Amino acid sequence: MRAIQMTEHGGPDVLTPAELAPPEPSAEQVVVRVEAAGVNFIDTYQRTGLYPVDLPYVPGMEAAGVVEQVGAAVTEVSEGDRVAFAGSPGSYAERVAVAAAKVVPVPEAVDSRTAAALMLQGMTAHYLAYSAYRLAHGSSALVLAAAGGVGRLLVQLAKHVGATVLAATSSAEKAELARSAGADHVIRYRDADMVAAVREATDGEGVDVVYDSVGADTWETSLDCLRRRGMLILYGNASGPVPPIDPLVLNRKGSLYLTRPQLAHYIADRAELTWRAGELFELAAAGELEVRLDRSWPLAEAAEAHRYLEDGRTTGKLLLEP
Repeated sequence: MRAIQMTEHGGPDVLTPAELAPPEPSAEQVVVRVEAAGVNFIDTYQRTGLYPVDLPYVPGMEAAGVVEQVGAAVTEVSEGDRVAFAGSPGSYAERVAVAAAKVVPVPEAVDSRTAAALMLQGMTAHYLAYSAYRLAHGSSALVLAAAGGVGRLLVQLAKHVGATVLAATSSAEKAELARSAGADHVIRYRDADMVAAVREATDGEGVDVVYDSVGADTWETSLDCLRRRGMLILYGNASGPVPPIDPLVLNRKGSLYLTRPQLAHYIADRAELTWRAGELFELAAAGELEVRLDRSWPLAEAAEAHRYLEDGRTTGKLLLEP
């Protein structure tokens, strides 16, 4: 079986094509033949060692494909079913063994590339908009990296419930992508004072919530964009991890809230997992959620996919296709 394996932490070059034995399912697992695997920032964090993993390691935390084998105790799915999953390692491969409780059925109206694109990034956007901070009509939100994979989906989900969305992007091209997703205001943060722009757009109040996936370079600015008792949601480290924060900073800036969530805690039981994935698939199938596929690479070119992601060139989902 072809796969990508890393035997050490480091740069993209540690992602090496390898021939491995195909997986065998345990009693509660299924083996999925991978048709499309998502490439995400968490993969880069594991590759560098920011998020430690045991080596050797096959990266990749999401995919869509077809069930080829089922374990003896599996009741959720059957051989031949089209499924997708997130939060289970090993998807940079032709086949992967996954706990049956973590796979979700993919409806006929959704192709495998779209399903793979919606799992980790889509469910992240879903929990951010509807659970970590429950947006509603009249809410105001600032979305950083609004043209990226999660960001553009988050903008759309926020608009779906009637929130006012301010989108921060780095270029004219990305600004247009944020506008096309429905953003009410677009801020090109390299050319403008983001705090001043946010205050101007909100009559001096600031926003209810900031969704910040950038991390080290932006968290202080993000705090200053919040209204009194607003919430900063730090959900990524694209520019590096945020340093320790003195809680008194939150007090001085308006009794602010701060959370650092992760998807695993928002799909911890199967009911919540199937609810999130099911809503996303329904919206995509109905044409109410545009899933932008940026680029895909053959499995052997995983290192190039990581370089592309880390260079900040993404304007949508990145995939590997075995």
